[in-house]
Amino acid sequence: MAVIENTISPSSAAFEANRDGMLGLIARMRALEERTRAASAVAKDRFHKRGQLLPRERVALVLDPGSPFIELSTLAGYMFDVSDPDKSVPGGGLIAGIGFVSGVRCMVSANDAGIDAGALQPYGLDKTLRVQELALENKLPYVQLVESAGANLLRYRVEDFVRGGNIFRNLARLSAAGLPVMTVTHGSSTAGGAYQTGLSDYIVMVRGRTRAFLAGPPLLKAATGEIATEEELGGAEMHTSISGLGDYLAEDDRDALSIAREIMAALEWDRPGAGRGEFCAPRYDQEELLGIMPMDHKRPVDMRQVIARIIDDSDFTEFGTNYGPATVCGHARIEGQAIGIITNNGPLDVPGANKATHFIQGCCQSRTPLLYLNNTTGYMVGRAYEEAGMIKHGSKMIQAVTSATVPQITLYCGASFGAGNYGMCGRGFHPRFCFSWPNAKTAVMGGEQAAETMAIVTEAAAIRRGKPIAREKLDAMKAEITGVFDGQMDVFSTSARVLDDGVIDPRDTRSVLAELLAICRESEARTPQRMQFSVARP
Repeated sequence: MAVIENTISPSSAAFEANRDGMLGLIARMRALEERTRAASAVAKDRFHKRGQLLPRERVALVLDPGSPFIELSTLAGYMFDVSDPDKSVPGGGLIAGIGFVSGVRCMVSANDAGIDAGALQPYGLDKTLRVQELALENKLPYVQLVESAGANLLRYRVEDFVRGGNIFRNLARLSAAGLPVMTVTHGSSTAGGAYQTGLSDYIVMVRGRTRAFLAGPPLLKAATGEIATEEELGGAEMHTSISGLGDYLAEDDRDALSIAREIMAALEWDRPGAGRGEFCAPRYDQEELLGIMPMDHKRPVDMRQVIARIIDDSDFTEFGTNYGPATVCGHARIEGQAIGIITNNGPLDVPGANKATHFIQGCCQSRTPLLYLNNTTGYMVGRAYEEAGMIKHGSKMIQAVTSATVPQITLYCGASFGAGNYGMCGRGFHPRFCFSWPNAKTAVMGGEQAAETMAIVTEAAAIRRGKPIAREKLDAMKAEITGVFDGQMDVFSTSARVLDDGVIDPRDTRSVLAELLAICRESEARTPQRMQFSVARP
């Protein structure tokens, strides 16, 4: 055994300051999530009066009671709907996550119809596409609960229309890959959105509530002069008895969700076992994860103390301990599941990059999933490092990350700057999953460094022209650049742009990682032959 020794003092002033800072960020995140729930819940009386359930009530009923549910991208679109941080409602108009439906692990997506009638919100498209990508890559059946007013025409952008076609392409790809696409159409599914229903393998419609048509009554009359009611054009009874679009007719939302669960229960699909074998909990309190990471990314931290609080028995077999020591690599288990871990106790140097490359290749050879705990300001710079081949060896690490043949999971724990973000499997390198802690920061460099760099360049250019720039102008430029960088690097900005799959409380890290590893393991074991039962709809 190689148990990590505890070096954390929970009673120290530094720990308490870190803890208070982290708790403040968690509280801010939870308040934003609650704001979204409250905004949707305002429609509760209206929904219940017409015999409907709120979107989150629908999600709760389709999922197995008491089973784990990993909600995704809850901060998507934050401050892109309105610029006021006190009024913005994040989430992208979509509730999405991975959970169990009749014992089958599924991707579940639901239009949040309590907010603007389910119209797509800023970054809702990006969130939808990412959710579909995760379902396809992890071989998860796709369950969608549809009720949407479609795109907000007051915010129309042609690029959203064109990119939106990817939603329908992905539904076809999921079905073609043998992954069941099941849709409960609770309300409106109009225009292009009608194909969200149409491109499904199993379709449940609700009597008197479902509306699916390419053109609603106003557009139909404007385009052709024909007059028809919504029910005549695209009601559930018409589609389940005449057009054949609908497969199942439900009496209300509850009945529809019950039918959806019955369909999933009847499918021939692998259901994960209840247990993962014997394992020991970490030796140290996961509550202490709150106080390990400093709020200032320039302060050093030993990431082994993070590892010790998320792995089984705090038992970590470190790889190449004395070579490139600022880069920490090693093997561990999380709830009995093998994992290779790479993290940073500082910038990446040549030995660290070489060690990480070797470790990644070894994990691919042994089919061990990889976890990247990001906490780096980037690759080392300077004459000595350039002469030592920093670019060459950093490129080898980036190539190893790109070419890895095992699932890779990324967690932003601290800074993730510059090419260090790339070498540590940042979002641009398509990790299987990518989550953040509330204190994480992502940028090409720190704001102060960017400002100083531009000040040096600007001043040198002015001197060459024989017109030295005034100091106050340089200071104003530096302040502006710092503000631009600092305003985009925290998780409330990056997660709003769907540059991760969500922000998690550090105390939940072990349980979330255990579920993610199980998802990866199940998808790797699922053979294409077992997935060919699903057929395209006529």
